Amino acid sequence: MPRKIGPALKERAVRLVREHRAEHPSNAKAVEAVARQEGVVRESLRRWVMQADIDAGDREGVTSEETAEIKRLKAENKRLREDVAILRAAATFFAGELDPRGR
Repeated sequence: MPRKIGPALKERAVRLVREHRAEHPSNAKAVEAVARQEGVVRESLRRWVMQADIDAGDREGVTSEETAEIKRLKAENKRLREDVAILRAAATFFAGELDPRGR
C-alpha cells in the first residue's frame, strides 16, 4: 500500500527542485537528487514539479483548480443524469397507471 505524502513534504520537495535546477545539467537530474534527499519516488516528484509549473503559468496544461472544477462538474452531471432517469421511470409508471386502456 502506498504511503501518504503530506502536503508540506510535497511543497518542500518542489521548492528544492525549483531552487536547485540551475545547479544540475537537466531538470531530471535535479528531480533525481531531491527525490533521493527527501526519500520520495522520483516519478512522483517529477509530476509534482510539472503540476506546480502548470499552476504557476510556466508551462501549458490544466491547472489544479481546473482539474478540481472538472471533477466537481462531472460528479454533478452524474447526479443530474441519475435524477433524470428516476423522473423518466416515474413518469412512465404514472402514465401507465392513469391510462384507462391498460385496465
